[in-house]
Amino acid sequence: MSLEGARERRVRTGGVELCVAELGDPSQPTVVLVHGYPDSKEVWSEVAVRLAGRFHVVLYDVRGHGRSTAPRPLRGGFTLEKLTDDFLAVADAVSPDRPVHLVGHDWGSVQAWEFVTVKRTEGRIASFTSMSGPSLDHFGHWINSRLKRPTPRRVGQLLGQGAKSWYVYLLHTPALPELAWRGPLGKHWPKILQRVEKVPAGGYPTSSLPSDAAHGAWLYRDNVRARLRRPRADAYAHVPVQLVTPLEDAFLSERLYDELETWAPRLVRRTLPAKHWIPRTRPDRVAGWIAEFVASVEAGRPEAVTATGKYADRFGGQLVLVTGAGSGIGRATAFAFAEAGARVVAVDRDAESAARTAELSRLVGAPEAWAETVDVSDEEAMEKLAGKVAAEYGVVDVLVNNAGIGLSGSFFDTTAEDWKKVLDVNLWGVIHGCRLFGKQMAERGQGGHIVNTASAAAFQPSRALPAYSTSKAAVLMLSECLRAELAGKGIGVTAICPGIVNTNITSTARFAGVDADEEKRRQKRTARLYGLRNYPPEKVADAILRAVVRNAAVVPVTPEARGAHLLSRLVPGALRTLARLNPPL
Repeated sequence: MSLEGARERRVRTGGVELCVAELGDPSQPTVVLVHGYPDSKEVWSEVAVRLAGRFHVVLYDVRGHGRSTAPRPLRGGFTLEKLTDDFLAVADAVSPDRPVHLVGHDWGSVQAWEFVTVKRTEGRIASFTSMSGPSLDHFGHWINSRLKRPTPRRVGQLLGQGAKSWYVYLLHTPALPELAWRGPLGKHWPKILQRVEKVPAGGYPTSSLPSDAAHGAWLYRDNVRARLRRPRADAYAHVPVQLVTPLEDAFLSERLYDELETWAPRLVRRTLPAKHWIPRTRPDRVAGWIAEFVASVEAGRPEAVTATGKYADRFGGQLVLVTGAGSGIGRATAFAFAEAGARVVAVDRDAESAARTAELSRLVGAPEAWAETVDVSDEEAMEKLAGKVAAEYGVVDVLVNNAGIGLSGSFFDTTAEDWKKVLDVNLWGVIHGCRLFGKQMAERGQGGHIVNTASAAAFQPSRALPAYSTSKAAVLMLSECLRAELAGKGIGVTAICPGIVNTNITSTARFAGVDADEEKRRQKRTARLYGLRNYPPEKVADAILRAVVRNAAVVPVTPEARGAHLLSRLVPGALRTLARLNPPL
């Protein structure tokens, strides 16, 4: 997407003329997007068009970039004081009567931290969303605190960030950056972004890149050394702040923000498993978080976006779909994501159970939750579900294929129909989910995660579970294959192997080769044994969230599952011996 159709104006300030673009209804709250280095305002195009339906969106080329003119001389023309003058001129032009919501990325965020911490902007800014750009004052204090108390951990943090800041040293060298950007680096930069940062091609960077980057070197020269040596002691944010941290940023360490609450008391934290250029690689999530934060501030409730769950910074606002969500591990997983602030789609073949899970998900923290009734083994029904979810709720960020059924009995007692039922739900249900929702994730091109519930039975053979173990072993291998295929698209795949967990699957499991009375007796006996073990599904749910955060491949959950997994790799013969034993049923 591009900024075609945007309304443009020129704003004069401090000897330069800024190019300002506007989208959306000017009567709505104004969101000002400030770009970084070596970008122009077009870095925000994908985010801007997603916000324009709800807000008055304003983008401008920083002085010396894009279609804005450069100061003369360049030296001394890019100080934070002059950049603040520029911002106030833009704000006064586009929203003279109402404060604006500020969003900055990279150097757009660095300068925006100045805007929200100086007194002369008070009353002109309503909120600030920061991405990949710390305050130079906060950075200076961060360095000083570690030099004054140089513990091994703090020294490691300093050295780590020092290594990540290699480019800053080069940008301070005279003439060299300008020659590189106007020469081979400027020519190859788009390909570098596509290959290293996975930035999609098309409309960005613009043809002004060489001059933008050459001029922008003065952002560093005019500000970095002076501020890091003498950081302001009063650099406190006077507005609510939302911090979005890409966890794979090659230029900035997460540790830079460890003490940020000191400087920004009204702080909301978000994290993304992404690289530096998230306005281009994750526009849906970025736009969603901006919209949610702005709306909460406008409503006078900035704290409303702060979920209380353990992983709220990671999953807040994300769309999570869980199958088999009507009870057990599925319901506990839906609740765990809800507590982390995710939007939840609870899918189950039992309509009442799915509705109850959705209702309770909203109560425990989900901003939105919906119930959908589907039999995961029904390919046509799953296709309709995937279409409905994409059209009404959006593309799923996290898919949890959890629906499953249990079946026990010897191989010769297990009929062809028994095999079909187990494989239809336990394997084909997972295949349908991965194929339909995974394809949507891949086509969107903004990453995601798939969690498939396998079982310790996937690597622990048993004479009593041939069909069930086969279905779960297939899910495990499917997950491993998908993980390899989707890694290049930023989509993680995890196989969860719970073990003996106290859920109602034992009460509904079927037993092949026995009559109804004996089957009922065995169900009660199994349920009682699992109840005595009493491993709660909530612990499995926590393992699922942790696995998504860590992008883990295979996660045995219970101690017995971890032990069996270890034996399967080190002493597989021991498991084969145990498999010959009859279970005590």
